[in-house]
Amino acid sequence: QVQLVESGGGLVQAGGSLRLSCAASGRTFSSYAMAWFRQATGKEREFVAAISWSGGNTYYADSVKGRFTISRDNAKNTVYLQMNSLKPEDTAVYYCAAARAYVVVRSTPNYWGQGTQVTVSS
Repeated sequence: QVQLVESGGGLVQAGGSLRLSCAASGRTFSSYAMAWFRQATGKEREFVAAISWSGGNTYYADSVKGRFTISRDNAKNTVYLQMNSLKPEDTAVYYCAAARAYVVVRSTPNYWGQGTQVTVSS
C-alpha cells in the first residue's frame, strides 16, 4: 500500500515556473515507478510524465516535453515535477500516481494522490 500526498501547486503567470512535490508513505517507495497526471476542468485526466523506480528512465507527454522535468529522491520518498515556461493550457489539477511497473504507471497506476491545483494566468 502506498499513500501519496501532493504539494506545491498554486497560481503563476504564464512563462513562470512551479515545482510540485509528491511525498509517499511506506518503505518500498524505491520499488515503485511514479508518474504525474493532470485533469483540466471539463476534460479527461491525461498523462504528463513518468519515471522508473531508479530514476534512470523518464517519459513525457509531447505537450510538456522540454518544459517539464520529473525527478525523484528515493531517500526522501519524494517525486518532483519541475514545470517551466508554463502556459495557460497547463492549468489543471495535478495528480501523483504509482505502480510497480514502469510501463503500467503511464496508463493504469494502482495508487493516486488527492491532487494539487495549478493555475496559470495569461
